[in-house]
Amino acid sequence: MSEPPGAAVSLAEAPTATDTPSEPVVVQRVRPLRRPGRWIVTAVVLVLVAQILHGLVTNPFYQWDRFRYWFLRPTVLDGLLVTLEVAAFSAVLGLLGGILLALGRLSGSPVLRAVSWTYTWLFRSVPLIVVLIFLYNFSALYKTLSLGVPFGPAFVTFDESKLATDMTIAVIGLSLNEAAYAAEVVRGGILSVDQGQHEAAAALGLPRGRQFRRIVFPQALRSITPNYVNQLIGLVKSTSLVFYVSLLDLFGAVQSMGNTYPGDVVPLLMVATVWYLILTSAVSVVQFYVERYYARGATRTLPPTPWQRARNAKFR
Repeated sequence: MSEPPGAAVSLAEAPTATDTPSEPVVVQRVRPLRRPGRWIVTAVVLVLVAQILHGLVTNPFYQWDRFRYWFLRPTVLDGLLVTLEVAAFSAVLGLLGGILLALGRLSGSPVLRAVSWTYTWLFRSVPLIVVLIFLYNFSALYKTLSLGVPFGPAFVTFDESKLATDMTIAVIGLSLNEAAYAAEVVRGGILSVDQGQHEAAAALGLPRGRQFRRIVFPQALRSITPNYVNQLIGLVKSTSLVFYVSLLDLFGAVQSMGNTYPGDVVPLLMVATVWYLILTSAVSVVQFYVERYYARGATRTLPPTPWQRARNAKFR
């Protein structure tokens, strides 16, 4: 008689009180549950993936020969370089601004808390494209910028139209937007530090600035760094909007070539897609190892990396 799935099948009778010591020990084999639904869903997913890949390879609409032609063209690579520059500058400036805003939110000054909260609320509410277009037309509102006594005479005057290049506008716009999101990441990381660390630092008589630099912030990095690296993925994709302020980044170069060669619009879009996939995948790899680095000593165990699995298999 067959046993139901999941039942324990006895290979030998369990010893009783009257059994002699020479009788064998009970050995049981657990029969795993059968999951037909999982196999059905897996088969359906594999069929769908195969159909998608087949359509990508065989559909002449994608023009893969033109894709290979455009993928490494100097125009596309120049746009890729602009994308990397904008993303790098915006990431650094956005993080620095986020740290200042987070400290303002946690400050004892009600003015700093209100200003920081208002800034974060404003730039998290306004779409990035609106911020960029507003900055692009900023010279219409303020033709000159000056440094001097507040509400008094100006000592130095700048022509805003000469200072605000396309690269400058793009970096400032992305940095202002990124700082609002980075502020919440940094604030959450600081709040994740146990209150006892603050009390212990205060008991040692350390100044507040030294407490933050040497004790609180290094521990907060365990939470800040992985989350902010995740923010970088969104920042890389957001760089595609700088095309609307006349900066030829990767998307701008592809769009410009598409207007010049209308028949190559689809392969050019595929070129941009693949390059964005490469960039975001590189950031994802960095995020993976950064999370593992800052998770050292934590109670949660992360899954092993492919290299660790290979090493463990080698020494078994």
